[in-house]
Amino acid sequence: MKNSGEYVTLNVKDGTEMRAYVARPSSGDGPFPGLLIFQEAFGVNSHIRDLAHRFAAEGYVCIAPELFHRTAPGFEGDYNNFPAIAPHMQALTEEGLLADAVAAYEWLIAQSDVRTGAIAGTGYCMGGRIAFLANTALPLKAAVSYYGGRIVPDLVKKTAQLHAPMLFFWGGLDKHIPAEHVQEVVAALKKEGRPHVSVEISYADHGFFNDQRTAYHPQAAKEAWALTLAFLKNKLA
Repeated sequence: MKNSGEYVTLNVKDGTEMRAYVARPSSGDGPFPGLLIFQEAFGVNSHIRDLAHRFAAEGYVCIAPELFHRTAPGFEGDYNNFPAIAPHMQALTEEGLLADAVAAYEWLIAQSDVRTGAIAGTGYCMGGRIAFLANTALPLKAAVSYYGGRIVPDLVKKTAQLHAPMLFFWGGLDKHIPAEHVQEVVAALKKEGRPHVSVEISYADHGFFNDQRTAYHPQAAKEAWALTLAFLKNKLA
């Protein structure tokens, strides 16, 4: 039996409303750990919803907030039309993203089937950066960032504020995130003594985990998925 999925509407502290996709385990006694899933720039599309179901099948109550809700509620972008996506990305603010993350986190901890002390976050591309940002503001137990762009220079100065251990995935073929940015992130983590695992997959490109993108790499995705599950299990035990 497939785990259940639904949309919920959250009230954000700036007075806006935000839709989010929720998936719950279809079996098990619970309460379950909770997982924030932060989208790519293409919205909470079928790929992100599928991820929510995959994580739910592993025993997580998942919520994927629609981060473009201020400019394009319900937005699902075309992978081949990035110019149509750019205005929505440019309209994002750190303050707004934090408010969105808080709203999703508060929804999770209010659920009777969620273990309130066992909340993690994961994000992909744009969402990989937001997983880092959320970890600076929320009492997460773990966070996973897949090829998160603009951590340098935007967020690296906040490294000392990270609450939870982080797992990072980078593609060795990624032309969007320079190698020196990856090195700067790792150097900041070491300097601040923040627990982390940083994995560069030499044969993977940006977006390697998304099976709807041309950069999808099945082997790299399978390996990253296994490590992600192990990391979350260990940190949320």
